Amino acid sequence: MKNNLLKIIVSALFAALTFVATFMVQIPAPFGYVNLGDCFVLLSGALLGPFYGFAAAGLGSALADLLLGFSVYAPATFLIKGVMALIIGLVAQKVNKRVVLKMALFGALCEILMVLSYLLYECFILGYGIAAAAAIPMNLFQGAVGLAAFLILYGVISRNKKLKIFLNV
Repeated sequence: MKNNLLKIIVSALFAALTFVATFMVQIPAPFGYVNLGDCFVLLSGALLGPFYGFAAAGLGSALADLLLGFSVYAPATFLIKGVMALIIGLVAQKVNKRVVLKMALFGALCEILMVLSYLLYECFILGYGIAAAAAIPMNLFQGAVGLAAFLILYGVISRNKKLKIFLNV
């Protein structure tokens, strides 16, 4: 019971961190701005596991879309970001928590999945057709920034004795 409550509390914390990193952190980029939301999407999965990570990443990201005025993207964002956390969470359960290289490879796979998923969503669900491909470079850049930030934070957490509590939540 105590462990489940802790997991729920930390999941809510990571949903909030994902929201804030997406909603508030805006880093200027050549075609607009990027945020650090994907960093916390991946971190949610890696630290909370696949299912709690899915919930935290999906809810935090979708809420940011809603409040930023991109409500048309919120359902897709919930699923896409949730699945990213699910994948990295499954990988984290199977590999040694300190194997950052494997986390980097699967994190990159998650980011590529994100780019392709948004492309398909915009192309077929929103009806943008081939024009949806124009977003690919920015989505790739967004993914690269999120992945880099994730690897830095994950490396710090996995090597710090005081922060290792998050690896056992």
